[in-house]
Parts: sequence; C-alpha cells; structure tokens
Amino acid sequence: MNVQNKVMTLEEAISKFVRDGDCIAFGGFVTNKKPYAAVREIIRQGKKDLYIETGAAAGDVDMLIGAGCVKVLFNSYVANSGFSQVCRRFRKYVQEGKILWEDYSLDVQTILYHAAALGLPFVAVKNMLGSDMVNKWGIPEEVWRNDPKLPSRKLIVDRNPFNPEEEFCFIPTPKIDVAIIHVQKAAPDGTARIEGPVFNDIELAMAATNCVITCEELVHPEELRHEPWLNQIPNVVPDAVVHVPYGAHPSQCANYYDYDALFFRMYDRISGDDELFKQFLDEWVYGPKDHFEYLDKLGASRLINLRVRPGYGYVPGLKRR
Repeated sequence: MNVQNKVMTLEEAISKFVRDGDCIAFGGFVTNKKPYAAVREIIRQGKKDLYIETGAAAGDVDMLIGAGCVKVLFNSYVANSGFSQVCRRFRKYVQEGKILWEDYSLDVQTILYHAAALGLPFVAVKNMLGSDMVNKWGIPEEVWRNDPKLPSRKLIVDRNPFNPEEEFCFIPTPKIDVAIIHVQKAAPDGTARIEGPVFNDIELAMAATNCVITCEELVHPEELRHEPWLNQIPNVVPDAVVHVPYGAHPSQCANYYDYDALFFRMYDRISGDDELFKQFLDEWVYGPKDHFEYLDKLGASRLINLRVRPGYGYVPGLKRR
C-alpha cells in the first residue's frame, strides 16, 4: 500500500482487515472515544466468531455480542458507566453460555497490552494473586488447550526464577489481529493524534498485526508535522485511515463532543429485552446503509448540541436524564 495514502471508506477498511475468527481490539474506555462507527459496520457486514480484546468495554462490545458477532471476550469491565451496572447483552450471553468470557483485572490487562506492543510472550505480575481470577477460569481448560487462537492456558502461578521466595502470575500476552482506534486527527499517511486521555490506544495499535484508524478530522500531514511531539501513532503503524466525523457516538470524544446521555439511557432500556434489541439493530445499525446515514438519522440539531464548549471540555446544561 502507498504509505502516503491509506485513506479508505469504513466499508472498505472493515471488509479488508476484519475477518471471521479474528482477534479484534478496540480502543477507548467505557463511554470515551469508543470506535462505534466501526462496530456498527462490523455488525452490518455480518462478521462472526470474533475474539475480542478490550480493557474497559461498554455498549460497543455489548452490541457486537447481541448481534451474534462474538465468540470469546477477554476483558475486565463491561458497562456503560452511569447508565448500566453491567451491559445487558453481555450478561445474558455469558449466563446462557452463548459466548466464552475470561476475566482479568484492569491493571493486568493494561500491562498485557503494553507487553504485547513490545513483542513479549508473557508478563509476570502479582496483581491477581489471592483473587478468584487465578483459580476460577471463565474459559474451560480444555478450550485453552485445544483452541488454536488461544495460548495453552490462562495463566501459571509459579516462583520467581531469580528469587524463589516470590510468587507470580505468569500470563500470556494477546495476539491481536486487528486494532481499531478512534482518534481526533489523522493524516492520509497514517499519522494519528489523540487529544485527551489515550487509554490503551497506543499499545493496542502497536501490538496488532493490522491497525484501522477512524478519525474526526482528516488533515494535511503538514498540520501534524508542525508539532510532531503531539502525535502518538506514527504513520508506519496504521493500515487504513477512515474519516468518520462523530465516529465515537454515542460516547464522547475529547475536545469535540460530549457523550449522548439520552442515547445511552435508551440503549440501557432496550438492550435488556430480546425483541427491543432486535428492533434497535434494525433501526440504528441495519437501517442506515453507512455511518453518514446514521448521522442523518440522529439529525444536525442533536449533533450540534453535543459539541463541547471551548474551555470546558463538555457541554454545560446538556440534558442527561
């Protein structure tokens, strides 16, 4: 691919880089900068049997689960914080055995992603010792042993080879096929700039075999070269750059727009019911043919009202109930 132009449509990027059975990692954090436009496109294209890596997940992963796209989930949290204590589709599918789910502490997942970005095969941590996460595995041992997409086991508890008096959890790092990261600004060559908290985005982008960047603004490379120390993802990392304004809606995007509280409350209400969730997918995912029809459905007035006020970083007085 021409290094100077990695721009694709969202449909092209998902079709090219997301395959059935892939391990996909999503950037963002709970209701912050989640790549929802890409999630909706994955559902539209009917991708299935996905292995999902994400530290603090929310409605993005919940939608994928409810749409039947997910086979295995590795994470530490699944909730639209402030709107649902536990996402409804996730809870239902775990309780009914429709997906496999493995639980880690959030700090351990962050360490795992950093190690994966460095190309390390495992990490040694003390963080989960003494917790049920060591002894009660969500994925059965025989699945760990027999699934070619997984390491042979979740973890090993053993002694520090340099100091046998110390005990550690040795945990294998994830092998991520595709990372999907939403950013504020990106250039056609792949250089990306994140404003505000970066969460695990840089590590996930570096760890993945392929990386899809979705962005609020597609800018000339000179704009990002002017202050290069503000850029976090170099142009050699992304394989695709996709311009999708409001691509994180209904989550928030620092310096651009606030989260859509009314949308999250609506989702919390409908996602607990099978028929209502199906209607939601028909209306908000399958109905619009692409992201821009989705924005048309939301309406200009609603989108404008979500734009953050300069100097505040959020929308004072925004209706949240």
